[in-house]
Amino acid sequence: MNKKVYAIPEPGISNPITFNSKICIGCNICVEICQVDIFIPSPEENKPPIVLYPGECWYCGNCVVECPKPGAITFNPLLMNRVHWKRKNRSEG
Repeated sequence: MNKKVYAIPEPGISNPITFNSKICIGCNICVEICQVDIFIPSPEENKPPIVLYPGECWYCGNCVVECPKPGAITFNPLLMNRVHWKRKNRSEG
């Protein structure tokens, strides 16, 4: 007996992770390495995982670091956690 299961991502939460489907090979290493299990494997073979619980992300970046395909995962930290550096002019003292 085949059952259909529907996975609906949390609504209204900004996505901490973006996958580039042209680079991602669907290896699911990010699914395995995630400490808080925000991902589920895609039901389609060789497709990026589904970010099911984006609100649970700890923004650790382990999924990006462990990914074997550079550029397959883009990490989108919260706006308040982004660092903006400003070069100091030597004349300012």
